[in-house]
Amino acid sequence: MSKTMKIAVVDDEKDMRQSISQWLALSGFDTETYGSAEEALKTISPDFPGIVVSDVRMPGMDGMQLLRKIKSIDSTLPVIMITGHGDVPMAVEAMRVGAFDFLEKPFNPDRMTELAKKATQARRLALDSRALRRELSDKDALMRKLIGASPAMERLREDILDLGQAEGHILIEGETGTGKTLVAHALHAVSARASRKFVLLSCSAFDDETLGRRLFGPPLQDEPLPAMEEARGGTLVLEDVEALSATMQARLLTAINEQGTPAETRIIAICNLQEEGKSCESVLRPDLFYRLAALRITVPPLRQRGEDILTLFTRLSEQFAEEYGCDSPEVSAQEAAQLLQAPWPGNVRQLINVAERAVLQNRRGTGTIASLLMTDTEDTARPAMTTEGKPLKEFVEAFERMLIDNTMRRHKGSIVAVMEELCLPRRTLNEKMAKYNLTRSDYL
Repeated sequence: MSKTMKIAVVDDEKDMRQSISQWLALSGFDTETYGSAEEALKTISPDFPGIVVSDVRMPGMDGMQLLRKIKSIDSTLPVIMITGHGDVPMAVEAMRVGAFDFLEKPFNPDRMTELAKKATQARRLALDSRALRRELSDKDALMRKLIGASPAMERLREDILDLGQAEGHILIEGETGTGKTLVAHALHAVSARASRKFVLLSCSAFDDETLGRRLFGPPLQDEPLPAMEEARGGTLVLEDVEALSATMQARLLTAINEQGTPAETRIIAICNLQEEGKSCESVLRPDLFYRLAALRITVPPLRQRGEDILTLFTRLSEQFAEEYGCDSPEVSAQEAAQLLQAPWPGNVRQLINVAERAVLQNRRGTGTIASLLMTDTEDTARPAMTTEGKPLKEFVEAFERMLIDNTMRRHKGSIVAVMEELCLPRRTLNEKMAKYNLTRSDYL
C-alpha cells in the first residue's frame, strides 16, 4: 500500500470539488475528483487505499446513497460528508449509517485537513490490520517467516506441518524471544481450522477475576466475548500459561473436559517459564499439563541455529535499511564470527534490536557490530561469546554463504555480476550455491 493515502472528492459542483482537491493537495494528500457518485463508485473497492469526501446533495445518486453503497463495499472505509446549511438532521443520519464525520458549509479548510488526517490514519490502520490477518491466515507466508536452513529449523517446520494437522492440544516451549507466538499462528494456519477464529489471550496480563471473565465469561458491558466462546471451533492460544493460579487451572481443566473428544476448540498453550530448575510440568497440575501437552513443540534458541543467525541478520538489516532510507551495513568476516559466537539470551528479539541499531550506526557512519555485542561488565568490556566452541570450518562456511547470498541479492540474481565481484569461476559459484541451497530464481 502506498504511504500517501488517496482522497476521492465527490461533488457535482466543479468549482467546489476542485477547491477541496487543491486544498488537500497542498496539505500533502493525493486527490482524485469525481463529478458524480456513480463515477466514484467505479474506483471504490474493498481495499481502496484512502478515504472519500462527498457532498450530500447531488443529482442522481446523492451522498447518503453513496455512503450506504460504500459501507456495503467496505464498512471500514472512512467517508467525510459535506452538508449544506439546514442539513444537520441529515448529517446525524449519516453518522448513524457510518460516516466518519461531517462538515457544514461553509467549512474551515483547516478543519477539513484535520479530519482528512484522522480519517486517512484510521484507514491505514484498518488496511494494515487486514493485510496482517491475511498474512497470518496464509500458511505459505507464515512458513516463509520461519527463516532458516539449519537442522533445528527444518525440524521445527516439519513439526508444525505434522502437529498442525493433528487434533490434540499443543504445548509450545522455548526461551524468550524465539518466536513461539509466530509458531502458534503457523500451527493454526496449516490446520483444518485455518478458516476459523484464532484468539490469543495472555494469562499473565490480568488478575484472576478479570482473567476468569476474559476466558470463561460472563463479560462486563464493554468487554469482548469470552475467549473460549469467541474461539469456538477454532484455536485459542494461551500465552504465559505457567502464570495460571491453582483456581484458574482447575477452571480451565473443567472447560477442557467438558469439550469432549475431539475438542471443539483447540488450545495452544505457550510456556515462557525461564526460572532455573522449574518447568511448565512442575508448575501446572499434572492432569492439566498432560491435557495441554498432548502434543509438544520446542522452539530452538538462536544460538543453536548456526548460519541462520547471519541469514536473519542480513534480512533484518535490509528491512531496516529500507525503512530508514539508507544502506545496510557490510558485515566483515570478523563481525560474522562475532554474530555467530554471541550467546543471544534474547534470541530473535535481541537480534532484531541489534540489526536495527547496526543500520542506524551505519547511517551515521559510526560504531561497529562488535560494539553492539559488548557485555556490560565493570572490569572489562569485550564481545560476549558463547562457551560452546565451534569449528573454524563452520564459521568459514557461514560467512561464505552470507557473502554469496548478499551479493546475489544486490545484483538481483545476475550470475555474471556475482562472478565478477567475488572473482569466482562459474562452476565454482554453481557448486557453492548448490552446497548452500541458494537458488538464482529467489533473487530475480
